[in-house]
Amino acid sequence: MRGKVNGTRSVLPPAESRIAGAYKGADLVDSFATKLCAGMPRDLDVLARAILGHPAWWVRGLLNIRDLVVARFGLKTTSELQRRTHAEAGESIDFFPILSRYEDELVLGVNDRHLDFKTSIMLRPPADRGDFDAVVTTVVHCHNNLGRAYLALIKPFHVLVIRSNLRRAVLILSRDKRATSA
Repeated sequence: MRGKVNGTRSVLPPAESRIAGAYKGADLVDSFATKLCAGMPRDLDVLARAILGHPAWWVRGLLNIRDLVVARFGLKTTSELQRRTHAEAGESIDFFPILSRYEDELVLGVNDRHLDFKTSIMLRPPADRGDFDAVVTTVVHCHNNLGRAYLALIKPFHVLVIRSNLRRAVLILSRDKRATSA
């Protein structure tokens, strides 16, 4: 275990992840985990939508600023990513296209001219009680200076966003668990 902040903790990227082969040579690899209680849904789609589909207002604000800036450089905005995924009849969670799904892991990501990124959302059962961990791993490979500059700008926010999204997901899933058990 690395560092814990408000229920989320930085962890080593899982060696068992389907994206582990992309760790080597990456410009960014990080993983964050949070414990989910027994009885919370173990459905990866429900979990992924709780993590990625309900960001805080300030995260949406950052995405709006990001979209305004990246559009000037010819990079894809979040709405362009959503349109592209829908046009290709692909599945997505918010603006993240789903690349592959497994029983214990969902892989999302985008390949672009400036960088490629993959995000894994993995269920990992710890040794105690019926609780389990949700582990979010991000891997980024930059292709050029534009990709490296973009990554340098968003990296500090990325950590805050992932931690915030994981905390919010726990609250959403806890609320939904209470509503279904009432």
